[in-house]
Amino acid sequence: MELLNGKQTSLEIQEGLKNQVEKIVSEGKRAPHLAAVLVGDDGASKTYVGAKVKACERVGFNSTEVILPAETSQDELIKRIEELNQDDEVDGFIVQLPLPDHIDVEAITNAIKPSKDVDGFHLINVGKLMKGQPTFVAATPLGILELMKHYNIDTEGKNCVIVGRSDIVGTPLSVLMSRKKYPGNATVTLCHTRTNNLKEMTLQADILVGAVGSPNYISGDMVKEGAVVVDVGITRVPDETKKSGFRLVGDIEFEGASAKASYITPVPGGVGPMTIAALLLNTMHAYNRDFYP
Repeated sequence: MELLNGKQTSLEIQEGLKNQVEKIVSEGKRAPHLAAVLVGDDGASKTYVGAKVKACERVGFNSTEVILPAETSQDELIKRIEELNQDDEVDGFIVQLPLPDHIDVEAITNAIKPSKDVDGFHLINVGKLMKGQPTFVAATPLGILELMKHYNIDTEGKNCVIVGRSDIVGTPLSVLMSRKKYPGNATVTLCHTRTNNLKEMTLQADILVGAVGSPNYISGDMVKEGAVVVDVGITRVPDETKKSGFRLVGDIEFEGASAKASYITPVPGGVGPMTIAALLLNTMHAYNRDFYP
């Protein structure tokens, strides 16, 4: 069994981006600029945005945080988004999820200019993804593909079972893994919490992805011998032996799965860091105007 080290892979990608930025700046041009909008004071969101800012600093990107109170109205948020849409110094930006309940996530997502939508959530970018056109891909699926490429994971003709059908992970990843390119050319099964014969499905998986958001939802006896296991989930569970009072676990029971897997992502240190690396890659694409000349 070999760990798919997302932390190390992410740092290597960031080092490559840093070299690109240094070249750009040495030519007298400005560095790429990523902005993040945070509404409210959700602890996990603050941590995630903070990690993105640190990653921007590491590679030499300019970064801006727009922090708004939880009571910010939808109209006020859209106004701030429009300001970022019109700011030629900002190449790409994200609105951190989740948003307060009184704000329509779909309306906010589609208020972002498609050419600056580095999260890949806008309907136009989702549509381009479905049609196989070059576009911004949601950061977590893109990060998973980059991790597979880094470790030369064989995907052609493999059975890929994805557990979780969200718009930002499971569904786009199912499309990408079925594409006629690498990583891809897999036969994909998309499962979810209403799948009746889940164990039967997962035991057929050469590549198993857990993205349902429930701790240890997939037990070790549901993993095929020699499978490549990618765990997207990350949940805090109480643990009195830890100073923090909790530990982080994924959707796939690590101990049982790692005994069978050929490759497996750790939690933490697997998919999470790759999501940030993918967001930086998307920002560089936005800066270069690769998808929207």
